[in-house]
Amino acid sequence: MKISIDLTLSPLSNDFEQHVIEFIKALRNSGFTVLENPLSTQIFGEFDQLMPFLNQKIKESFEKQDICVLTMKVVKTDRSDYEPNF
Repeated sequence: MKISIDLTLSPLSNDFEQHVIEFIKALRNSGFTVLENPLSTQIFGEFDQLMPFLNQKIKESFEKQDICVLTMKVVKTDRSDYEPNF
């Protein structure tokens, strides 16, 4: 089953930028389709491959920080080719 996931990583520390950059680079290097905008990062793929990958990357990111918030929205479809029609 194809899914689309919208992620926003928000480390609550002074060096937050480096943590966000490392997380996004890991997503980019994953082989999954990744789209970025100023507010969040989207990643697209098969549920059974994408979720274990994200589980590991989120855990690795959290282990490097004292306090961090991750907002995640999951949609049951591949929206990677979405283009507004208005």
